[in-house]
Amino acid sequence: MLDPRLIRGDTDAVRAQLARRGAEGTLDEWLRLDARRRELLPELEDARAERNTTSEAIGRAKREGGDASEAIAAMQELSPRVKAMETELAEVEAARDAAMASLPNPPEPEAPDEERVVREVGEAGATGRDHLELLGDLVDMERGARLSGSRFSYLRGPLVLLELALVRWALEVLGGYGFEPVIPPVLVREHALFGTGFLPDTEQQIYRVAEDDLFLVGTSEVALASMHADEIVEGVPLRYAGFSPCFRREAGAAGKDTRGIFRVHQFDKVEMFAFVEASEAVAEHERILAIEEELVSALGIPYRVVDIPVDDLGASAARKFDLEAWLPGQGRFRELTSCSNTTDFQARRLGVRHRPAGGGGLEHVHTLNGTAVAVGRTIIAVVENHQREGGGVDVPEVLREFGAPAEIAPRD
Repeated sequence: MLDPRLIRGDTDAVRAQLARRGAEGTLDEWLRLDARRRELLPELEDARAERNTTSEAIGRAKREGGDASEAIAAMQELSPRVKAMETELAEVEAARDAAMASLPNPPEPEAPDEERVVREVGEAGATGRDHLELLGDLVDMERGARLSGSRFSYLRGPLVLLELALVRWALEVLGGYGFEPVIPPVLVREHALFGTGFLPDTEQQIYRVAEDDLFLVGTSEVALASMHADEIVEGVPLRYAGFSPCFRREAGAAGKDTRGIFRVHQFDKVEMFAFVEASEAVAEHERILAIEEELVSALGIPYRVVDIPVDDLGASAARKFDLEAWLPGQGRFRELTSCSNTTDFQARRLGVRHRPAGGGGLEHVHTLNGTAVAVGRTIIAVVENHQREGGGVDVPEVLREFGAPAEIAPRD
């Protein structure tokens, strides 16, 4: 949600920012509705005051035995006028709220209009077998499909230990950077999705449990952002590392990435989330990106950092970076993790405020999120980049002390 005072006070600048996202028309509609609302409020207040005065005159005339006919006639004219204005005000406010809900976060000035590769790290370019060839039925797509349909799988044997080691290791690293581990709910109410900007925007990707009016989250960002909804938080920055299963319908992905576990309906993820002061948001974004790079580098995965263009930003993000891992089985870079600065967009929707260190009144915090480990895709990147020519996979040493096997051999 945008700050209405900012929109009114610096309209041209906000319009120019939103024009980069093609949303200037919605902004103009909001401005029109806001102006009409501000016209209606004093008119309605005056009409209600006149109605109250007229009602008092009718009552006084009746008590004193006087003639109330003129006041009654005036009331007969006033009452429908007040009702019509109240109806219009309700309609204008509903439309104004809907327009505001559809406005995306203005992009940061540095956010590019076209995809920009910031840097490349490691030796990309190797080719080899893909993860299904390397792992055999340790990734059991056939039985997963029989059970639940396409894009589901069973992970078996040493892959389970590899997943648990990845999660435990990531939480250990993040703990060293002040991120508190959290296992949040994965079923949430609609307000949590609206508050994080996933509604109204990505309805087609979200599973809904209609009978209970709950939704399955596609990322623990949703639940972590809502931890402090409608609160005045103390001691920012607050940093959380959420571990949860995630669920995405992958609508529109028919025929896309159908092989293996790169694009599935259910996966596990460790997510970073931070509540910070406005002045610290850009630095926190860089900090989260650096942590993502540290994790991927420690796993020996070549990668590149991509500055995402404004047309591909989600509704809540003002700027976003992706880490794309080199996958030898595909012979190209693919998205592995991402991190976004959502400024005060989510905090305004969720009502998360704090008292700034410099004093003054309450302000909305700024929120940021970043993937530490998307487990399925990280497993792909690990096994494909550490495959042996003679068969099998050498597991990065950093994971072995957290229970991962030293090597993984395929099993047919």
